[in-house]
Amino acid sequence: MYYQGKRRGEEGFAAVIDFLLANARLVLGIGGAAVLGIATLAVKRLIERAGRTPDDEKPDQKTIDSWEELSLVSSSPKLLRKGIEGVVMKQIAAAAKAQKAELSKPSSTTAEKPQVEVKRIQLCVSLHERLKQYYESHVALSLEEVSRAQQQALDICTEIQGFLHTKHPDMPLEEMHLGGSLLDDLQVVAADHACLLVPLQIEDMLWKLIPGEETILGKPQFWMVRRVNLEYFPRGRSFWDRFMVGGYLSSKTVVEVLNKSVMETMNWPILSNMLECVVRPVMGSQELKLEIKNGNSQLFISILPTIHLNDTVLTAQLEFTGNFDNIWYHSLYTAETTKLAELDEEDHGIRKLCLKILKAVCKNNPPLRKLSGGHLANVILHLSEKEYDWTEAALADRFQQAITEMIGYLEIGCLPNYFKQTINLLSDFTEEEIDEMGFMLYCAVSEPEILLQM
Repeated sequence: MYYQGKRRGEEGFAAVIDFLLANARLVLGIGGAAVLGIATLAVKRLIERAGRTPDDEKPDQKTIDSWEELSLVSSSPKLLRKGIEGVVMKQIAAAAKAQKAELSKPSSTTAEKPQVEVKRIQLCVSLHERLKQYYESHVALSLEEVSRAQQQALDICTEIQGFLHTKHPDMPLEEMHLGGSLLDDLQVVAADHACLLVPLQIEDMLWKLIPGEETILGKPQFWMVRRVNLEYFPRGRSFWDRFMVGGYLSSKTVVEVLNKSVMETMNWPILSNMLECVVRPVMGSQELKLEIKNGNSQLFISILPTIHLNDTVLTAQLEFTGNFDNIWYHSLYTAETTKLAELDEEDHGIRKLCLKILKAVCKNNPPLRKLSGGHLANVILHLSEKEYDWTEAALADRFQQAITEMIGYLEIGCLPNYFKQTINLLSDFTEEEIDEMGFMLYCAVSEPEILLQM
């Protein structure tokens, strides 16, 4: 946030701001630091405008800039309600007033400045080029790296499926297969994780999917699978009856059985020798997860039991559903990625490219790491409803707009799922986490480069 001034007198104000920001989090806390950061951006614009000559500004430019500064400060009702902004703004306003008076004095040398419109065009072009560079250096994965990770995951998949077929020949499972971002070319930074889907074959006349709104929890993404028609098909007719708890198919029991059958039983040293890499279960995790090491490369593979019935996909993900025995997670990942691909195919757009850059940005910035690909994909899907220009030339505009849209969702604490509006994708975030993410993104509104420095 340190503003390295090139005009006379700016170093003094930059030192004040640097000191304030360095101590803001300690004195004011996260919310106050966020307000201070937003106010700093507004004052920075004020100083830039104060250093312009009268010929640099159009008649309406001053008014436009003033509204932009006001919108930065007033756009965060969550933070402003905390009442910290009064003290912060008084201190910065005083420093800004003194600085503006200093900058208004005649200077011995006055450089000719380009017009505001030209400067903004140059910044836009620069950001576009920077995004492309960032994609090549930090986001894109080589075909060799992706192919190697996919092959390792498929080799593990073949071994696990063969082992399960031998140990539980009567367990009705469909073909295990690779899924997730590694398969859909949406993985960024490193090919370091994969997902193996284990589809359970359940009889549609014996089991019924209960939407989350109709369960006792009332959460749209937490579904249940109820056993039905017991009067005609008594317990025992379905293989999965043995996994029932209270009349519902237990996701927790399914995971526990697979954990004992696979994680605790397979001979991992022999498998490691056969595949010429180190394969071992990840201990202490609620997920069924394996770690594969081959030289300097590391790959984590999650084994995910799934149910696909009536175009609904449910997954046994205990990291989401917690200690509820009978809760299944309603996954909309396939619908989201399919829709993005369809939209890009229709207009040869760059939604997928923009999503991958945003994913890498969030992965490389600690305050933003909790923003997953699902959050960002939904932001882009919502944005596609309002913006129709997704050509490569519009990449910088769409990137900045996606940041602004994300700030808006954080403001109200709600990001509705594109396919199911009742699902709030931000419901599990704490106020502190939202403040931290909002602070980083607010700073990026004026200086998007701070997101691309990792």
